[in-house]
Formats: sequence, C-alpha cells, structure tokens
Amino acid sequence: MIKRIAIGTGLLLLATAAGFAAVYRPDQAASVGAGMAAHNLCSAVFIAGLDPQATLKELVQPIIGEPLGRHLSYRVDRKNRRVDTTFLGLFHATAEFTPGYGCRLVFADTPPAPVPRTLLPATVTDDGFAPADPVTSSNSAINAALDRVFDEHPGEKIKDVKAVVIVKDDHVIAERYAPGFDVNTPLLSYSAAKSFTNALLGVLVRQGRLRVDQPVNAPEWRSPGDPRASITIEDLLRMRSGLDVEEEANGFSPVGHMEYLFDDMAAFAAQHPLRRPIGTEWDYTSGNTLILDRLLGHTVGGGAAGMRSFAERELLIPAGLSNLTMEFDGSGSFFGSSYVYAPARTYARFGQLYLHDGVAPNGQRILPEGWVAWSKRSTLGTPYGAGFWTNDGPSRAAAYRVAHGFPKDGFYASGFLGQRIYIIPSQHLVIVRFGYSRPPAFGMDDDLALIDAVIHATQTQTVATH
Repeated sequence: MIKRIAIGTGLLLLATAAGFAAVYRPDQAASVGAGMAAHNLCSAVFIAGLDPQATLKELVQPIIGEPLGRHLSYRVDRKNRRVDTTFLGLFHATAEFTPGYGCRLVFADTPPAPVPRTLLPATVTDDGFAPADPVTSSNSAINAALDRVFDEHPGEKIKDVKAVVIVKDDHVIAERYAPGFDVNTPLLSYSAAKSFTNALLGVLVRQGRLRVDQPVNAPEWRSPGDPRASITIEDLLRMRSGLDVEEEANGFSPVGHMEYLFDDMAAFAAQHPLRRPIGTEWDYTSGNTLILDRLLGHTVGGGAAGMRSFAERELLIPAGLSNLTMEFDGSGSFFGSSYVYAPARTYARFGQLYLHDGVAPNGQRILPEGWVAWSKRSTLGTPYGAGFWTNDGPSRAAAYRVAHGFPKDGFYASGFLGQRIYIIPSQHLVIVRFGYSRPPAFGMDDDLALIDAVIHATQTQTVATH
C-alpha cells in the first residue's frame, strides 16, 4: 500500500516547474487522492459502519496531507450504497458497495458488480474466542503496556489505535478497543492483506494446482525473448521480481495510479519493464502482489464470485474467519495488496492458523506442511519473507525488534498506518494491533514493549481475565 499519498507537494511544485508538471501529471496525482478517498470512505461506511466525517479526518485527510486534505468533499448515497468525492472542485471519483465484496471504484468502462452475497457470520463456539464482550486482564504489566499503546501525548506522533487483541495458548487473554469500535467492528487491513494472498496461494500449492517455482506466465510477458517470462510466483511473493512498479510516498507513484485509476490493476502493473535482474534485489511493491492475485483468480476461475467461494470453502470456514470482506478490483481480481476488512478477533484467528503451522482448529491442514517456515524465511537478507515481515535473517530492523523483546522466531503481517498481526510460535502467542498511526514508525516501539510485557507476564504467572 502507498506509504503516503502526499499530493500536496507535487501540486505546489506545479506553480514553479512546468517541466515537472509535464512529466509527473499533478492532475493524475489529484485523481489518485479523490479515488483513495472515495474507496476508503465507502468501505468505512458500508463495511465497518463508521462515521464518514470521522473517517475523513482520521484516515483520509492525513494521507492526502495538509493543507490540501481540507479541499476534499464527499457525498454518501446510502440508498444506492455509493460515495462520491470531489478534490479541489475538479477531480472526482465514485466508489460503490456490493454486499459480500466490499467497495470498488467505478470508471466509465467498469463491468457490472457481482451478485451480492452474505458474509460468514460470527459463530459462538466453546473456545478461547467465544466471549461476546471484550476480555480484560487483571495483570498490571499487560495493562500498563496497553496504556502505552493507546495513550496519546501532546507533541508526539498521533497513534489513533483502534483495537488490540492478545491471544495466548489459543485463548484471548486481553483486548482493548477505541471508542466506537468493538469486537465486531471490521478493520481495514491495508498491506496485511498480502498475508491473505500468501494463504490463498498456499492452499493452491497444497492442492497441487500451483508451484512457487513455476513461471507466472502473465499474458503481457509472452512475446518471444521477453525477460519477464522468467519471473516466478515466488519472485512476486518475495518482492524480488525486478519489475519497475515503484511504490513511493506520493500520488505520482505507479502503485498509486494502479490502485486508484485503473479497473485491471494487475494488467497495469504487469506492463512495466524490469528495472533490475530478476531475483537479485528486494523491492517492495504492491504491483507484485496484484499480478499474483490475478493468477490466483484465473487458477480458481469464476471471477470475484469464484474466488470468494474458493476462499470461504478452503480458508475462511475451516479457519473460523468470520465477517471478513475481501475487496476486488473492476476486473474481478482480489485486491490482495491492500483491502481486507475483518474484526480484530478474526485477524487473530488468521494469526492462529500460522501459529499452528497452517492447521485449522478442527485439525484440518489448510496450508502445506512447512509453508509457514518457508513464508517467514528472510528474502535476500531483508526483514521480509514471502508475504510476511520476519525476524529471520541478518537485517538491522530484525535485530532491533529482537533486541527489544520480539523473539527471533517471530513474524508478522503488516499494513500502512500500523495494521499488524504478530505471530510468535515459541511463545504460543498472537497479538493483533490495528489503528491509524503516523509515520515513520507507526507505533512499532509501543508494540514491541507490549510484546515484551506479555511474554514476561505470561511466563511468570497465570494471567487472570474476566
């Protein structure tokens, strides 16, 4: 997901640099801002049931940046389930909601939406996720660490944390929610969705329908002699494809255009050339993930409806991932770089699947044996594995996390603004933390302190909950 749209900088440069304007197209950057706003407001209102004005202030305007964020207006049409936005009075976007599929941007040639469907409801079972009300802890160290995660301090970066769930030995031992959020509120994943792409691929690998070492065979790469024909599924998942689909902190980035200006995101990403030899360097870009998501969809068949049915049958139902919305682009491909919505406990259940080596609570194997170890293995020495960030490998970022209490075997799904699912097999521990925190660290140090506190508290005593 784009780290920050930062449209304002580019538009201000327009006043002094005609050459810049000709190359970087500030009009496109402004359209990216309008599209991002329409999509995020639509999903927040119709999936999560959140207030649009609060979402505008907390999630949309800070991404666009000041002062231009104040020049965005919106209209929510609840009858037709759509949101229209206007940026600077000139740039417009529309997003429409379809039950079961979330929101998507609508362009002049966008195909009809799939037939609405009902999501899997929350199920009440006799397990550690059953309480209807938030679980609170009587452990003072855990509560103090939660205070640190949530508490705001004047003059410091805004945290705006919305939900934390702590699962130890398969039971929720503590959780906390911001006002207006609760155990049933769906939360935006941003790039934590990439870990769901990992899971869907894992299912297809277990079924023998795909191999990670096989070429992607994208239609854009089939001309004789095209070097991109050698890109494998693993190259995409590990962000080492070499494709020049830059994901930068501005509205001029190709990834911004891909996600908010095009129906067929994978086709846009795949038409980019190589910037470096395949497999030689790590370069994080959502373009890789969306090309892979298109391949997964074509393998499953049936467009958005086919992928949703496959996901429910093979992943969501057996893993207990209720009330989870997968969003799709206009071509019917899973928007698996950035847009999943689910309650915090559902994200925790997803973490549990990886904690237990891909085996569901009922004993059913969902992911191939060894898939989790492969997924968290460092790519080219970086702190990234295959759809997850990892403490494996020699990177400074991994060493920092380990030194501050996050064990070496830990790994995590991560999204823009601090959406994280921490998984620590050696401690039988999963911690979910979602919010709208500000860069550059997005609250990471607070999270590390929480992980460390929970580990020490649960190693020394039974954690009382009620």
